Amino acid sequence: MKEMEKIEKLLINVDMVNGFVKKGAMADSYIQHIIPEHIKLMKQIQEKQEAIAIIKDTHKENCREFNRYPAHCVEGTEEAQLVEELGQFEKDAFVYPKNSTSTIYAPNFLEDIDKMVKLKEVIIIGCCTDICVLNLAIPLQNYFDQKDRDIKITIPKNAVETYDAPNHKREEYNQMAFQLMAQAGINLVENLA
Repeated sequence: MKEMEKIEKLLINVDMVNGFVKKGAMADSYIQHIIPEHIKLMKQIQEKQEAIAIIKDTHKENCREFNRYPAHCVEGTEEAQLVEELGQFEKDAFVYPKNSTSTIYAPNFLEDIDKMVKLKEVIIIGCCTDICVLNLAIPLQNYFDQKDRDIKITIPKNAVETYDAPNHKREEYNQMAFQLMAQAGINLVENLA
């Protein structure tokens, strides 16, 4: 990986932790279907010696977010760990635990983005499209606008996913998130060849 000030492309992998993908109250195993695409994209970034950031939902036992969502991804539990298929990338990545649905507030995240002075593109992959992906993409776009930084944010649709539940239809919420992100100027593509 390049030194922080030389990074031109950053791939951000959002919340591909066991608690959303494999086990627990917030997990939907359907999300696993995007893991092969993640492996492919993360290998491509590594080969170009660009940067990977891994975001891990990590909560204290009585965090405020549990007033709205079932308890999940508690610090020190298996739920808060990255899925094992992606574990090979963690040692060479920037890792940001977060205690909210937005990576923007994760400790050191924006400070590190500011140090990436040659950054040209951010690629966001992961879950959930309509919650944590959306709550990273749009605020990050706003942050780049505020700083007058011309950095493209790209989301490959085949590398993001959300969950299905009685009051949360996967396709509907994916489409709503895509529309909102496109309206905000996020570059949505079907896939990254």
